[in-house]
Amino acid sequence: MPKAKTQQTTEPKSPMPAQKQPKPGIEAIITPQPNFLAPNYKGSGKLKDKTAIITGGDSGIGRSIAVLYACEGANVAIVYLKEEEVDAKETAKYAEKEGGECLLIAGDVKDSKFCEKAIEKKRKKIWRIGYFG
Repeated sequence: MPKAKTQQTTEPKSPMPAQKQPKPGIEAIITPQPNFLAPNYKGSGKLKDKTAIITGGDSGIGRSIAVLYACEGANVAIVYLKEEEVDAKETAKYAEKEGGECLLIAGDVKDSKFCEKAIEKKRKKIWRIGYFG
């Protein structure tokens, strides 16, 4: 009985330049910049009068979520590490451009006392916490 040949597969080479950053990474220095906007998407107000607290909302998927939630009418509170403040401010700019309010809260979610303070800070903004899931 003939042996089956094993196929070797190779992954395609990324067209993006190799990049390394110490953690936490800063999105502002990535080249090319990640695409997080959806210019052809028009929100329908599905999240009007709701609030989202987004951890890691300063960059990556969290940034996309923050901006698109704002596009749908939500106010967003972004929890981020202090070292990523430049990214957080950029996210806030785009979320507010979509019409939502954006509260920036710097800190580490591994610290439970910080988490309690973050929720209290959001409450002082008189926003109702909404759950989207």
